[in-house]
Amino acid sequence: MVSNYIILASFLIIISTIVNPSSATIPRRLAVVQTPATILTYHKGSVLHGNITINLLWYGKFSPLQKTTIVDFIKSFNNPVTAQPSVASWWQTTKSYKGGLRRIQVGKQIFDDKYSLGKSLKDYHLISLASKSKGFNVISVVLTSTDVFVEDFCMNRCGTHGSTRVNKGHNFAYAWVGNSATQCPGQCAWPFAQPMFGPKMPPLVAPDGDIGVAGMIINLATVLAGTVTNPFDGGYYQGPATAPLEAVTACTGIFGSGSFPGYPGTVLTDKKTKVSYNALGMNQRKYLLPAMWDPKTSTCKTLV
Repeated sequence: MVSNYIILASFLIIISTIVNPSSATIPRRLAVVQTPATILTYHKGSVLHGNITINLLWYGKFSPLQKTTIVDFIKSFNNPVTAQPSVASWWQTTKSYKGGLRRIQVGKQIFDDKYSLGKSLKDYHLISLASKSKGFNVISVVLTSTDVFVEDFCMNRCGTHGSTRVNKGHNFAYAWVGNSATQCPGQCAWPFAQPMFGPKMPPLVAPDGDIGVAGMIINLATVLAGTVTNPFDGGYYQGPATAPLEAVTACTGIFGSGSFPGYPGTVLTDKKTKVSYNALGMNQRKYLLPAMWDPKTSTCKTLV
């Protein structure tokens, strides 16, 4: 099972699924359509809960600042900061899903800056890389740098989450997110880049001036929320299992109050740097996070 995420400015998206009969993985692709009324149903399957470890495999070249920004983001899930809104308060919405509190920790990190599988990857490459750090109650996350081309990246997906079985063992959950800074920022780093389609509204200012990593944070937040609430196709989603909307993809394009297709909504702006954000994290970092569907209210919950 794989969920993918993409932004095309003035459109909202849902997931459609293509099943690969030769693999234990069921990839999910995104199609550009109008989002219907949203009610996510629990399908009585497994969800991830309790203490969850995120293992990271860095594929390609990332700067120390890029790595630290992403690691600090994940660590912020369980480290509330004094000021609000925070990354931790955003993640608390997952507590309303079956399984309750989900505590996230960063596990091991693997660095593959020699491009061991080349610079053009397909789904089975991602699974192979993810399997290097699999484990129980672990999400194995593969992050690819700007010069890595991944199958269907920018065409109909910006990130993926899924599950697969290796060597007749237990299923394990994995995710992938790519850096779109040079390949398709208008698709995968919106609203920090001018959209390819729709209203040409001024892009927001990204933290550290890095629209690629800012986009990765949005997509990583999306796939992690989808992974814990629907890891093996039996969790929370709307529609058929082959074309589900999940915790965040049900709210795509919404970042603040008053949002509409092509406009992310009202967010916060740093007076000095002009950076746009809606969540504070560790080490005074600022992040822009997408809305998440709240089971208590059946609405897309924003932080501001």
